Amino acid sequence: MVVLKQLSSDGDAFTDPTLYHSMVGALQYLTITHPDLTHAVNFVSRYMQSPTVHHFQALKCILRYVKDTLHYGLYFSSSSPTSLTTYSDADWAGCPDTRCSTSSYAMFLGDNLILWSAKKQPTIFCSSCESQHRVLTHTASKVVWITHLLCDLKVSLSHKSLLLCDNKSAIFLTLNLVSYKRSKHIALDYTLFMS
Repeated sequence: MVVLKQLSSDGDAFTDPTLYHSMVGALQYLTITHPDLTHAVNFVSRYMQSPTVHHFQALKCILRYVKDTLHYGLYFSSSSPTSLTTYSDADWAGCPDTRCSTSSYAMFLGDNLILWSAKKQPTIFCSSCESQHRVLTHTASKVVWITHLLCDLKVSLSHKSLLLCDNKSAIFLTLNLVSYKRSKHIALDYTLFMS
């Protein structure tokens, strides 16, 4: 998906919404084995209730990409080291209609991609730090879950799990418990979100 191209709900309505729905549904199924499609399919699936011509054009662009990359997929190697590395990211207020952020993460066991997600966050955040911190919290819970699952499967990890983020303020907030007075509103958001 073109990074600078923003999809919005504005535009002429697409004449065959049923075709749009079936194509997006097929692409959602394809993301099970093609994680490179997850982000783009997430964006086009947001407009299922009222697709426009621009949304269908973006959908055709994704289909052309799929046609050119049919040989892509998930490949697992047994000789890679058993360390768990997770990358997380969020675009702050990336949706032009709702101003919600999109959060995503990718988890690797050695060189093998084992878990991934791209999802629109349900809350609007006032800063990129809040948005990234929410993703880090959610991703950390997934890391703990996978670590326990691997332990139950008798897979031993050679190193501690690593969670990576590119936002310096979110990293500081996560590591520095002293700054809690400035982040009480984030705790309130978590309480409201979890209830």
